[in-house]
Amino acid sequence: MNVAELLDGVFPGSGAPLAATEPFEQRRQRLLDDYGRRLEICRERIQAWHRCGASGREVVGALTKTTDALIRSLFREVSPRPPEPPGISLIALGGYGRGELNPRSDIDLMFCHDRRRRTASEEIAQRILYLLWDLGFDVGSSVRTCEDCLEMSRQDLTIRTSLLDSRFLAGDPGFFKEYERIVLVQVGSIDSRQFVRDKLAESETRQRKFGSSVYLLEPNIKEGKGGLRELHTAFWVAKVHYKVRSPHELIHKGVLSERGLMEIEAAFDYLWRIRNELHYLRQRKCDQLQFPDQERISKFLGYQDRKNALAVEQFMRDYYTHAAHVIELAAALTASAADLPQGLKFRFGFRTPRPLDEYFFVQQGELRAFRGEVFSENPVLLLQAFRHSQHQGVKLSFQLEKIVRDQVDRITDRWRRSREMGRLFLEILRAPKGVSETLREMHRLHFLHHFIPEMANIFCMVQHDAYHIYTVDIHSLFAVEELARLWRGDYAGVYPFLTEVSKGVEKRELLLLAALLHDVGKGEGSNHAEKGARMIPTIARRLGLGKEDGRRLEFLVRHHLLMAHIAQRRDLNDGKMIQDFARLMGMSENLKMLFLLTFADLKAVGPEVWTPWKSYLLAELYEKAFNILEKGDFFQEKNSEKVLLRKRRVLEILAEEFGERAVKEALKYLETRYFLGHGTTEITAHLRVLLSRGEKTLAMKAEPVPGTEQTRLILSTLDLPGLFSMIAGVLAAVRINILGAHIYTLGNGVALDILQVDGGGRAIEDPRKLERVQANLTAALEGRVRVEDLVAKSRTGHGSFQPAVPQRFPDRIEIDNDVSTHYTVVDIYAHDRVGLLYDITRTLAAMNLSIGVSRISTKVDQAADTFYVKDIFGHKITLPEKLAELKEKLLTVLGGEGA
Repeated sequence: MNVAELLDGVFPGSGAPLAATEPFEQRRQRLLDDYGRRLEICRERIQAWHRCGASGREVVGALTKTTDALIRSLFREVSPRPPEPPGISLIALGGYGRGELNPRSDIDLMFCHDRRRRTASEEIAQRILYLLWDLGFDVGSSVRTCEDCLEMSRQDLTIRTSLLDSRFLAGDPGFFKEYERIVLVQVGSIDSRQFVRDKLAESETRQRKFGSSVYLLEPNIKEGKGGLRELHTAFWVAKVHYKVRSPHELIHKGVLSERGLMEIEAAFDYLWRIRNELHYLRQRKCDQLQFPDQERISKFLGYQDRKNALAVEQFMRDYYTHAAHVIELAAALTASAADLPQGLKFRFGFRTPRPLDEYFFVQQGELRAFRGEVFSENPVLLLQAFRHSQHQGVKLSFQLEKIVRDQVDRITDRWRRSREMGRLFLEILRAPKGVSETLREMHRLHFLHHFIPEMANIFCMVQHDAYHIYTVDIHSLFAVEELARLWRGDYAGVYPFLTEVSKGVEKRELLLLAALLHDVGKGEGSNHAEKGARMIPTIARRLGLGKEDGRRLEFLVRHHLLMAHIAQRRDLNDGKMIQDFARLMGMSENLKMLFLLTFADLKAVGPEVWTPWKSYLLAELYEKAFNILEKGDFFQEKNSEKVLLRKRRVLEILAEEFGERAVKEALKYLETRYFLGHGTTEITAHLRVLLSRGEKTLAMKAEPVPGTEQTRLILSTLDLPGLFSMIAGVLAAVRINILGAHIYTLGNGVALDILQVDGGGRAIEDPRKLERVQANLTAALEGRVRVEDLVAKSRTGHGSFQPAVPQRFPDRIEIDNDVSTHYTVVDIYAHDRVGLLYDITRTLAAMNLSIGVSRISTKVDQAADTFYVKDIFGHKITLPEKLAELKEKLLTVLGGEGA
């Protein structure tokens, strides 16, 4: 099928209008009905053609031809006789002018007229525009003279750019030739150098808005890095600089080769096909490839799930590869225009070259090569180029970038194992500045995964979830950048403790390598930390690392998830667990590096992932483990003394306020674990709430958690089965999230619960919300309201927390009886939803299990909750049948299908 067949017989030819004898207003509805039907026939045929495998170029061409035929017909219908009034031309601009209409693209029209024909032009424009709007088009329009166009193009870069894509549609062709002579020639000649600078600056601004990385997980296919606008900008720059109207003219001028133009046309075709499908799926103009769209488009393009990669992940990996190639193509075309004025300066002796050695020189702020042929003989020079670029603080010239891209395949194992390449790479990592920038350039030019081939499997690798914003390789480079920012002092004001710890790292290059390689195992499937660690000895030997450094690097990669896991999901007051962790670290340097790597890893995931609360927990774990490593068994030896001292101080503070006897009794009924987990100030605050309850059902106090965006809730009431479940339900009903909890039951039956909470990532500062919590919880404890009703009302009345991302992973339960001395630890992984915590805790209560500690964590769409539980007798759950029952009931309430 071709465009002619699609349009055959649908739109009338260039003959008479449909009903020329009737006035326009009497014909208007018939025109809408008739042309609406014709338009629908063409659109249905084009969509069917698209579904049958038509290329992107074929579909945008067909849509453009259809729209052309429609508008030309309407122009004849609405024009006064004769059909083509003199002195008026209807001109397509922008994307429509280029002939690049996607299914839901808007169209940009200009009615250009001789100044004596303004009234007629405005009448025609009004009639056509209202018809097009009623037919469902999104139309941008203007009515201008040639003089108007020139004046506005001088003042507005956007208007000037749109005029470059002018295309005649209907009206007076002779007047359009005059428009070309007066307007287009001058628009293409007005200060071309300034135009180039302005367009490149505009491109940078656009990328800051839509994402400055190709590798965003939900990229904008039009405006984002590596999208259609990259190619458009390159052509606009070339049009103005080389004074051409079409891309084919660039071949005649020697700017582009035929192969180069074919590559650009293929890039357009690829992006158009995806954009066409996106518009058809959304039934509206939309350019961001969101997760649900990606899954559907991958199936449309024929991708299928494989063992180690979903169809959507394969599609997005290919997309990023294409997008990176788009940047190369656009950069080559832009550089040829942007560099020419500087080249002229060099010919006249300005800014002479500054040689660095026999291979490289610096000129005009760029690193250049004397002879390109030497790189094929000695690939070490590729790495030397990056080292020079870093050391001199200059960019690689376009010529040198092309050499790198063309020669990376020459890096064989023989060269990777050479001492010179290992030395140069470690020199780059040890340099005081420019490390992350240099690694990013290596990645962009495909050098990095050729030099470290283990990284090839994570190049452009997608993690299809709402938690990760970047591809695996870009995330790793950002982790390197986060460490560099720590060492530069960028975080000294906001993260002083981390900054101070970072100063004590002995071998920064090892930590940078760990950040670069920490996720290298993801290319091999599940259990990526272990698989990545197994790759490290080979990589370390190639780089020439010593045995001790190699072992430390392997240690960091193997355990890079551990510290975050323990800090966020384990009881940091559990002395045995802290000791086990410190023993695993072995020495404080390992702990220090793992702490910093954990920070960099989390911070590099996305802007909302590193939170003050996570910082607080990690710092607590670090300090406790560091003290054990540096001071031996200090904590074990001093525990009893510490408990007695804290009891004595609290008694001194509270005796006058509540009476010595009442304070002593409360202290007597609290277990040792409580005193080891909280300092004197905290214990005093807790007991003030507990002792102030008196005869009331509930006592509650809210206070900010210093250095975080969380609120601490201190609650005291008489203990009863399912109390924590009640609390969880009441808080869920008012959209308060529990992040962590310590739950204590005194020997006299009084409950003391300390919760860390927030509301949408912010501390709870609205006193009315806190009053509502206290009132609802009191009513629930007294049997006046049912918590189930509160939760059900919140689910139906306020929508859902559940994001648009479909559930990627099955619900999972893990039970551990080894990590804690006194508790069975239950880890729950589930798709997050409103009231999830309430449902889990109610299930635990129904099984007569009491909760001692809980840790609640959510990664956008995935909840990861941990509970330290005991049975009704205060023992761990050890019987196999009980453990199986626990897992089965939790999976049932989660909606899971198996462990």
